[in-house]
Amino acid sequence: MAQQPALLDADGPDTVRMTPDEARALGEESLCRLGYPQDEAAIITDQLIDNALCGYRFASLPRILAIAGDEKTRQPRRPVTVIRETPVSALLDGGNNVGYVAAYRGAEMAIDKAKVSGIAVIGVSDSYYSGRNAYYVEMIARAGLVAIHTASAKPRVLPPGGTRPALGTNPIAIGFPSEGEPVVYDIGTASMMWGEVLLHAQLGLPIPDGVGFDAAGQPTADANEVVKGGVVPFAGHKGYGLSFAIQALGLLAGAAIPRGQVQDYGFLFIAIDPAILLGPGVFAGQMSELVERMKATPLASGVDGIRIPSERAFHERARRREEGIVLDRVVVESLRAL
Repeated sequence: MAQQPALLDADGPDTVRMTPDEARALGEESLCRLGYPQDEAAIITDQLIDNALCGYRFASLPRILAIAGDEKTRQPRRPVTVIRETPVSALLDGGNNVGYVAAYRGAEMAIDKAKVSGIAVIGVSDSYYSGRNAYYVEMIARAGLVAIHTASAKPRVLPPGGTRPALGTNPIAIGFPSEGEPVVYDIGTASMMWGEVLLHAQLGLPIPDGVGFDAAGQPTADANEVVKGGVVPFAGHKGYGLSFAIQALGLLAGAAIPRGQVQDYGFLFIAIDPAILLGPGVFAGQMSELVERMKATPLASGVDGIRIPSERAFHERARRREEGIVLDRVVVESLRAL
């Protein structure tokens, strides 16, 4: 009898395995108890479940606990509105809505405008927590568009030589349509994403050495102390420089408008129809050929194959749809207790 392949995620006494639908129902119910209308709860939870399916456990349902504990969640929310608009651009007031909703509206508008005009630039301000940039970029790429998305945030990251946070975790994502699956590249410029820091604090897990600092700017592995301080950029000065550039792009997205703070949340979307440069029906084929050529690269000894950005996440997404999602029991219990 053939041996069954091991599950992607191991079960344990401190974990709960759910089907995607069960996890989705728990997420939507929790968000509705926090005061979100059903349609917005569905938008938020759809990304959280996709994050879990793609292997980003910290970016899944634990984020609802972060939303629940954030002071902005307790402040009044307004509908997302347009501040300034042209045929190829729009600046949106996020209305203090969580970014999972406000950035989603920005991505939708980027698609709509780029489909008509060939290119679109959308900025979203007065928001917070937008989740995984790859989610929005994949959404735009599946519409046949090239996507660039950056997200600046309030300070969580210490610049080299500093003792206080001055930058957000500031991710950047780029997505490309192809004849097959889209190709999505997504990185955070912090050495550890803030959602992961919060999950470590929730679970009582240590932070890797050299990553976290307390409120006094002293190194610490205690996640609860890092929450009061911050983390360092990835790759030293290279990550710092990229993070600084993304913070500046946040200004272009209107980050300083709500509170006059240049270190705040700003979500920028750029969507491009490849046809405006190459003509219709050209880019997707070229992108697929590029993927094939990368895959055809001669391999070093012991290497199974060349992996393309987003390939791992898409493969694991398909498996977890069948195997289910593993969540930390303390997270599930906390959500049920909201």
